Amino acid sequence: MTSDFATCTRGQSLDNWNMEHQPLKSWADSAATLVAVAAGRAPADTVLRGGKVVNVHTREVLEGWQVAIAEGRFAYVGPDASHCIGPETEVIELGGRYLIPGLCDGHMHIESGMLTPAEFASAVIPHGTTTMFTDPHEIANVLGLRGVKLMHDEALIQPISIYTQMPSCAPSAPGLETTGYEIGPDDVAEAMTWPGIIGLGEMMNFPGVVHGSQQMLAEIAATQNAGKTVGGHYASPDLGPDFHAYAAGGPADDHEGTCEADAIARVRQGMRSMMRLGSAWYDVETQITAVTEKGLDSRNFILCTDDCHSGTLVNDGHMNRVVRHAIECGCDPLVALQMATINTATHFGLERELGSIAPGRRADLIVTSDLRELPIERVIAHGRTVAEGGEITVTCPHLDWPEDARQTVHLGRELSATDFEIKAPDGVEAVTAKVIGVVENQAPTETLKRKVAVKQGLLEPEGPVCQIALVERHRGTGDVVNALVEGFGYEGNMAMASTVAHDSHHMIVVGTDRVQMALAANRLAEIGGGVTVWKDGEELALVELPIAGLMSDRPAKEVAAKADGMVAAMQACGCTLNNAYMQHSLLALVVIPSLRISDLGLVDVTKFELTELIEETQ
Repeated sequence: MTSDFATCTRGQSLDNWNMEHQPLKSWADSAATLVAVAAGRAPADTVLRGGKVVNVHTREVLEGWQVAIAEGRFAYVGPDASHCIGPETEVIELGGRYLIPGLCDGHMHIESGMLTPAEFASAVIPHGTTTMFTDPHEIANVLGLRGVKLMHDEALIQPISIYTQMPSCAPSAPGLETTGYEIGPDDVAEAMTWPGIIGLGEMMNFPGVVHGSQQMLAEIAATQNAGKTVGGHYASPDLGPDFHAYAAGGPADDHEGTCEADAIARVRQGMRSMMRLGSAWYDVETQITAVTEKGLDSRNFILCTDDCHSGTLVNDGHMNRVVRHAIECGCDPLVALQMATINTATHFGLERELGSIAPGRRADLIVTSDLRELPIERVIAHGRTVAEGGEITVTCPHLDWPEDARQTVHLGRELSATDFEIKAPDGVEAVTAKVIGVVENQAPTETLKRKVAVKQGLLEPEGPVCQIALVERHRGTGDVVNALVEGFGYEGNMAMASTVAHDSHHMIVVGTDRVQMALAANRLAEIGGGVTVWKDGEELALVELPIAGLMSDRPAKEVAAKADGMVAAMQACGCTLNNAYMQHSLLALVVIPSLRISDLGLVDVTKFELTELIEETQ
């Protein structure tokens, strides 16, 4: 059996690639072979022996059990696979190591890695991730259904399993932001017919569900009528009637919990609690006590990442990082593994297809010498070795991204420092203004109130408060919305701009100097999107993200190196906040409390309404 996975080169169509390289066979097409191998009538492709099999169905370690693989699936899992070995069978001696199922990420956004599906897969395969459930709602906001289809198509041809959830909310909050494209019930119904669609992406418009929005309920109905899973997103601390109304609306899971009470409330309503550890979201430790201390049934808890940028993937890991963290938080290693394998597969109706080392399932597994530290020594996906010793051993195929997907930043005009001025009412010396307060390692923000000086008729924030602007970039209107933010710690004359601006993905510019803000914004328009940091008229760092202004199709290590340079540049400007870029990119996410910015103005997410920047004048 070869360890190479043929590449779909740029310019080669998906249909041609599939004709040349057959995907994993279905269980039905492989059943006769699997039965024959298990019975000893036919040889296996691969046999692994001399190890310990972690059985996530029974939560036990089976010493000395052996595994036989045929046609990319497990054929035999038992005490002795010698009857499955033929002259051409590859035999892998494990030397006492553990076999654990390949890890599954139950909720994540590929675009947050700044990478295409192919490059994201290439980055996470050495960390033992063999299945991902992805919601491409970032690109949906920029390119609509066509963008989702491009992500879906590239995901389908990877050497691991990447399932796509059809985005539910573009815009995430109608009336509070403007997206490049909108998603509706007809789009959802169409996507449910695509082969790689596993369900509906996170239903972020939770007020819409709570208040009986016909569009939101129609999207949920289209998903459930197709027999697929509805993803949840209830980003509110209120666990009263609104939460119960949301649960009645159909979401089957939720990843927005931040404390033990959130986790308990969700599972009591029949939802799966998805606990995330991303680049900036640290929500496992505060919720896993529902299992480790309260003793709730762990089958209803799932581990996920939600958002991981390329630096985290390359330097720290992916789902292996989440599992290790859960164990460090007091979770039994076998329970933590269940939360990242069989629990996830069962939730999406795929228990018979993946998530465990059991007959008939996809042959996805990890060889490791330690269940707590989880070193990833070998990764097998669909029966093939895809990584060994921390290095990928296969090629992840690309599709050819069209030119219009690479030309998506339209400002309409060149911006100047005057576009970032915040005018004060006539005759005042200072104002009390609302300020977006960044909370380290948390998705929610605070609504702060700060006194801001007025000079020559303009607000001039000082100290920890700096300016934030939302620059429209989809239709070239030239519109700029200005507000204030606190928490980054920036000093000197600087600015940082990004076309990754969840979820509508306009352009977010944060800075202490309006000239630098204009330079940063115009730079991103020039290159077609990305992230840039400026100080004193000089560009300190640049991460090019030419695809939809969200992703690069360069290798993950290359993108991560540029992202590291971005972090260093932010630190050079005085920022000490952990994973500050992720915080920057979510300042326009108008479905997570409490204060955000959009192309329509400042948004009070606790009330889901636009609000004024200036509260009082002095």
